[in-house]
Amino acid sequence: MMPWRRLLPIVGLVTVGLLAACSSGTKKPQPTELPPVAALMGTRLAWSAQVGEGHASLVPLAVAGRVFVAGKSGTVAALDAATGKDVWRLNLATPLAAGVGSDGQMAAVITGNNQLVAIADGRELWRVRLPARSFTTPLVAGQRVFVLTADRTVTAFDGKTGARLWSQNRPAEPLVLSQTGALLAVGDTLVAGLSGRLAGLNPVNGAVRWEAPVANARGTNEVERLVDIVGPVSRIGNSVCARAYSAAVGCVDASRGTVVWTRPAQGTTGVHGDDRLVFGSETNGRFQAWQRGTGEPAWGIDRLKYRGLSAPLAVGRVVAVADASGLVHLVSREDGSEMTRLTTDGSPIEAAPVLAGDALVVQTRNGGVYAWRPQ
Repeated sequence: MMPWRRLLPIVGLVTVGLLAACSSGTKKPQPTELPPVAALMGTRLAWSAQVGEGHASLVPLAVAGRVFVAGKSGTVAALDAATGKDVWRLNLATPLAAGVGSDGQMAAVITGNNQLVAIADGRELWRVRLPARSFTTPLVAGQRVFVLTADRTVTAFDGKTGARLWSQNRPAEPLVLSQTGALLAVGDTLVAGLSGRLAGLNPVNGAVRWEAPVANARGTNEVERLVDIVGPVSRIGNSVCARAYSAAVGCVDASRGTVVWTRPAQGTTGVHGDDRLVFGSETNGRFQAWQRGTGEPAWGIDRLKYRGLSAPLAVGRVVAVADASGLVHLVSREDGSEMTRLTTDGSPIEAAPVLAGDALVVQTRNGGVYAWRPQ
């Protein structure tokens, strides 16, 4: 079996013609028409599963040989990453707003009525009510569960009991973004997206260690000043790169809490990358690569414009990005040229693809979970 990192282009420069998307007046631009698939690399569908209708804040998570998924009606499941079979499945019988977070053992989701629910081995451990809504996957780490709520408050809970340990709030803005934010561990620091900043917190007590601005609020009204950090983010060692909603992309050194670079960018979905490049799409669907060290543009492609792109996943020599028609586009990391396309059930794929072992996994809005392996 050939790993994704070895899937290199096998032809030279290929030029294809695309029909440019156009609009007249206020008509919504039509998705760019796709040419016949290039099929320059081989993949096979390894398995598929069903978890029920989802939405953009129910993000699949691959950890410890399992793929954790959830449907908005309340189903939460841990799937075997090798086969797609249920390890366990639980119906919480209540709509879900965000999840699934897990350390491989405990899982956590957030319900539509603002409850944080902890699960282990397919049974509910505890649930607590949150003071505000959340659209961000909980972070389960160090026998604790960390939650970022939409009012820009980070709260830590004891993983065994659900007891609240500490809470850190930032000044609230008039508007908040109903979209997945950033919450991750970098060494012994908890990193959270708070407004247009990445903040490093002490996970023991919530004390702020540093703050690094990716974008500053500007404009004359609340909408123009909305610059929340959106997930997912790209972490390589101490380098954390993120997008501020419709404002900028930037990278931060999380060991020192300093901004390495920022660059204006108009996208609204998260980024991903490797040790050389960071990838993301603009609002109009232009797919872009930046140099991780400097922020200089590396390349950009327009053939996926207006296709409703998800956040990407960099995996070996390719970058995977999904769209609103249920397609997964695999493009070359080096120049964005098409490698192949993968099909699902035709419903939108709103969350970024994830890597589970050697399998590329996506979840569709209709609840289909699909995993492919390279050939």
